[in-house]
Amino acid sequence: MRAGLGSHFAALSRSIVFQQLAGRAAAAIFGRFEQAVGPELTAEAVLRTPEAKLRAAGLSAAKTASLLDLAAKVAGGSVPLDGIDALPDAEIIDRLSAVRGIGPWTAEMFLIFQLRRPDVWPVDDLAVRRGYATMHHLAAWPKPKELERLGDVYRPWRSVAAWYCWRMADVVLPT
Repeated sequence: MRAGLGSHFAALSRSIVFQQLAGRAAAAIFGRFEQAVGPELTAEAVLRTPEAKLRAAGLSAAKTASLLDLAAKVAGGSVPLDGIDALPDAEIIDRLSAVRGIGPWTAEMFLIFQLRRPDVWPVDDLAVRRGYATMHHLAAWPKPKELERLGDVYRPWRSVAAWYCWRMADVVLPT
């Protein structure tokens, strides 16, 4: 059940809240969201929390809708999280992408950071593309389809290679 950031439901909820927000602001909103839901962050607890209380925690209407969709699909069984660790990556990405606000990139981050999968290659991640170009002294960032092919050399440790690409994207090189 727990590999990375608490329960799988909590990790996915955190991913939704943190999308497109600065770290400190997202952390504050997520903390207020956790307080609004109660002592245990579960799908059932989120569904019991009035929408107005979720919005008062600082969640946008879109994030509130996404969190409620996640909670409803987990509680209803259409997106079960128990036993998800045993599924192949592609099936997990498909399952999670059925939730409003969770796309392939968020599902890939779940695979890497929550399930600790060693061979995930997030080719649509701009920082991975930028970092790859920096590492390999390329004039332009590779397109996702090209990066997919180029990443084969890193199998079965593409998650590690992605981490290096992220770090390279942070490096400011002298001109």
